[in-house]
Amino acid sequence: MATAMTGAGRVERFWQRLAIGLAIFIILGFVQFALRGFADPVAAPWWVHLQGAAMLAWLGLLIVQPMLAMRGDMAQHRRLGRIGGGLAAFIVLLGIFTGCAALALHRFPPFFAPPYFLALTATESIVFGAMVWSAIRRRRTTDSHRRLMIGATIIILEPALGRLLPIPIMGPWAEPAVALGQLAVVVIVAAYDRRTLGQVHRATWIVAAVVIATRIAISLLATTPPVVALAERLTGG
Repeated sequence: MATAMTGAGRVERFWQRLAIGLAIFIILGFVQFALRGFADPVAAPWWVHLQGAAMLAWLGLLIVQPMLAMRGDMAQHRRLGRIGGGLAAFIVLLGIFTGCAALALHRFPPFFAPPYFLALTATESIVFGAMVWSAIRRRRTTDSHRRLMIGATIIILEPALGRLLPIPIMGPWAEPAVALGQLAVVVIVAAYDRRTLGQVHRATWIVAAVVIATRIAISLLATTPPVVALAERLTGG
């Protein structure tokens, strides 16, 4: 029993450390962007601060949940899981609203065309929510549940990557660069799978496929007439 518990602890510790790494990366991405003078947090609208608080809460949950599992406090783990589900739904709605409001107020990056920015914010928000929903549905299949939750967070890694990569000068290479940054985290999970399971877990393959499909979908949706028309309406173009 002691060996089994030790093994379970090592598993949870990996997912917690990965969550901590993602949280540090995301926070540093935003902090360095502000310190370099590219953003003024004080001047940001209230909904930008609300979105930031919601994302910090999500990252906090992602770190705390494995710790509760390590301690065997599954009752609290389940309670926080329900809160996390509600928080994820709120993040989806807030992400879509934030994208639309940013276009209406012309607070989006100038190197993004309005249709692309609209497709970017809406698609990533919806895919994040869909992956969390899928993870919750598979909460009794722990291996899949963990990987899908991390996968959902990998999707929302894009804003931090966008603040670290030289997107304005990358042109058509920006999308592949973001995809590679996200897939780098998937590779970490895949390497863990090979080390502990002897093969890459099916859910890890699904996360990789979703990451690639999301980047492609954003580029394609940005060229569709409904998205272009809505972006023009929001920007007053």
